[in-house]
Amino acid sequence: MARWIESWLPGASAQPGGPHPGERLGLPAAGVASAAGLGRRIAALAIDWLLGYGIAALFTGPDALADPSLGWYVLGVWYLLTAVPVAVFGATAGMVALGIRVASVDTSAVIGVPRALLRTAMIALVLPPLARDEDGRGWHDRATRTVVVRSRA
Repeated sequence: MARWIESWLPGASAQPGGPHPGERLGLPAAGVASAAGLGRRIAALAIDWLLGYGIAALFTGPDALADPSLGWYVLGVWYLLTAVPVAVFGATAGMVALGIRVASVDTSAVIGVPRALLRTAMIALVLPPLARDEDGRGWHDRATRTVVVRSRA
C-alpha cells in the first residue's frame, strides 16, 4: 500500500508496482542506464560545488572567505566545471565519482554545447531541478531533452 504522502509528491507513483522512473523514456527499472535517483544527483552537485569553491578560493587568495564576491567566483567556476564536461563527455567530476551521467533523450551521443549551457544555467537557478516529473527529470532536463542515468551498477 502506498503511503499517503506519495499521492501528491511529484515523481512518486501512487500505486505500488506502478511505472518506474524513466519507463516512458524506455529506460530500465534498475542498473546501468536506469534513471538516477535524486540522492546521487544532489551528491554529485555537492562534489562539483565544493570543487568550484576550492578553485575559486585559490584564485581569490588567502583571504578568500572575507571576499564579498567569493560567491560569484564560485558560481562562475562551477558553471565552467559543469557546462564544459557535460557538453563534451556527458558528466562532471561529481557525476563520474557517483556513477551517473547526462544522456540525451534523442539519438545524440552527447548533448552538445548549447544544451549544456542552458541546462547548467537552469540548474544555477535552483528551482528547475527541484520541480521533477514522473521520470525524475527536472525542468532543466525537460527543456534540454536530457535525462540523468546511472553509468554503473
